[in-house]
Amino acid sequence: MDSSSAGNNTPGPGELTQDVRDELATLRDSIDNIDAAIVHILAERFKATQRVGRLKARHSLPAADPAREARQITRLRELAENAKLDPAFAEKLLNFIIAEVIRHHETLANEAQGKGGTARDRL
Repeated sequence: MDSSSAGNNTPGPGELTQDVRDELATLRDSIDNIDAAIVHILAERFKATQRVGRLKARHSLPAADPAREARQITRLRELAENAKLDPAFAEKLLNFIIAEVIRHHETLANEAQGKGGTARDRL
């Protein structure tokens, strides 16, 4: 029997006490709740951007709005800095979201014109 489990309560290397296991479970539950909130917030955001996309499609407006996107990136980088989050990470995340929104807007525009699919699909 090794010394870590031979009568003393000190865990050996790689072993966790019940207190540590409990704290880890609590922290992970919190992370899971935050992840669920992120998914729901993103779903709400995409509902709003779908409405924007339908409006743009009805009025033959372009799917992308580079000036707005640049303002949003600047705004998000500032929010990230204030929240002590890496601004580069925040920008990458927003760029990913914007790309998906544009793809949705292209699809809506093509559907409004009776084409179906996205510009990427036609390549």
